[in-house]
Amino acid sequence: METMTNFEVENREWWVERWLELLNSYRFKKRLERGRNYAREGNVLSIDFTDSKAEATVQGSETKPYRVSLSLESFSDEDWDYAIAKIAKKAIFSAQLLAGEMPETIEAVFTASGLSLFPFALTEVRSRCSCPDKANPCKHIAAVYYQLGDRFSEDPFIIFQLRGRTKNQIIERLRQIRSQKAAPIEASIQPESANLVDSFVSSETIATSENRGFWQYNEPLESSLVAIVPPMEQKTVLDILGKIPLPPADADAVQQYLAQIYQTAGQQALMLALNR
Repeated sequence: METMTNFEVENREWWVERWLELLNSYRFKKRLERGRNYAREGNVLSIDFTDSKAEATVQGSETKPYRVSLSLESFSDEDWDYAIAKIAKKAIFSAQLLAGEMPETIEAVFTASGLSLFPFALTEVRSRCSCPDKANPCKHIAAVYYQLGDRFSEDPFIIFQLRGRTKNQIIERLRQIRSQKAAPIEASIQPESANLVDSFVSSETIATSENRGFWQYNEPLESSLVAIVPPMEQKTVLDILGKIPLPPADADAVQQYLAQIYQTAGQQALMLALNR
């Protein structure tokens, strides 16, 4: 039974398009076409990622599936430190990556140090298969190539992992950089200001404890009196808080991106409430 895969769907993510362009540029297209059919027919049984290598099992003509491994040349620790530091300077980069999207201009971070996030040619991909076919790529390797397109769509961090850094490693490093930037700001707070904040928090804590049950209502609600409607004013927390304290270009990008998230979350919440 054939299944629809991401490489056959229109309006794909740009980073998936980049990977498919790499495949389409390969001169021996018949080899890849056989692999494309294998992927479409569901012959790629599994793909797992260990360190910077992709390991897959592909069902061929034999009873026992073949083992396929793929890898790219990893970037050095110095290159990764430079790239992540640059990513941390762009708030929108971090926001989009954490939301499972790859910023369209993120490649410039790597090209600035003479690196290419995506391979220029398929020959840069190191691949091996346990099948007896001496051709590379064989149809089993080619099937994994196409299946990777689906995996990239699900998780753009995979291309980073193939270059030597996992999602957790990148996120943890971004957090470290942000905390280092926040430390000088916290240290610059004057003692008088700190005492004022402490007293305010203490008074707020007392007020909260005294009025703990203010928002509680333990009686059942009459369903006929409950109406679920969209808000009268299309305002979000962003509108209430005002401008984000970032450079103008970054602030506008983050504002627009978060506005889309709030809109989507509000629509999903309303649909969830109406389905109950």
